[in-house]
Amino acid sequence: MAKFAVIGHKGRMGQALATAIEEAGHEFCVGIDLGGDPAPVIGQCDVVVDFSSPDALVGNVKAARSKGVPILIGTTGLEEAHFSAIDEAARDIPILQTGNTSLGITLLSALVKQAAERLGDDWDIEVLEMHHRMKVDAPSGTAKLLGEAAAEGRGVALDDKMDSGRHGQTGARTPGDIGFATLRGGTVAGDHSVIFAGNEERLTLAHSAENRMIFARGAVRAGGWLIGKPPARYTMHDVLDL
Repeated sequence: MAKFAVIGHKGRMGQALATAIEEAGHEFCVGIDLGGDPAPVIGQCDVVVDFSSPDALVGNVKAARSKGVPILIGTTGLEEAHFSAIDEAARDIPILQTGNTSLGITLLSALVKQAAERLGDDWDIEVLEMHHRMKVDAPSGTAKLLGEAAAEGRGVALDDKMDSGRHGQTGARTPGDIGFATLRGGTVAGDHSVIFAGNEERLTLAHSAENRMIFARGAVRAGGWLIGKPPARYTMHDVLDL
């Protein structure tokens, strides 16, 4: 049985995590929310799970590092400064940062990479995602994760090939670009599709999240796996040994 600290535990994901922790037979050690300093309390826990906000991330990582506690980061909308802080802290503690903790999405990203590796450059790649009306970042962290998998499969940098701003007279599609389309509405937990469009044929790899509990259960499994690992930066692929 592991002791889990949850940052952002009063939010929807935090509540789902509390349920998933109990389902898995672990202990909900402590919950921390906006304005609370995690450092004084997380030292009594085995692992920290953070689904709070980008603004709080650097402080949360520093707190986990100061106490020598592993941390799983599921917060999306991160920028370069966040990744730098994660890289720095991973010298001293194990950190798993991901845009999606679903085990299905993890496997999907591996399939996307494989398809991008094996299909020719004449196959266009488009990432389509839909989330609930309250989601504030776009494209989603999961869409970017899938785009990164496609880019890695092609041996290119996503930043150089990402096209997510089509509007008006855009001209023909740029060969080799990885396109993104974002939909928002209703209460959709998360739908993602990666479309490989070739000449006269099309391959679609897709995943539908029916409830955010899938992310909570994946996070709990990954958090338990992270305990006892040496300091480094890990991904969900490491959890599934992909």
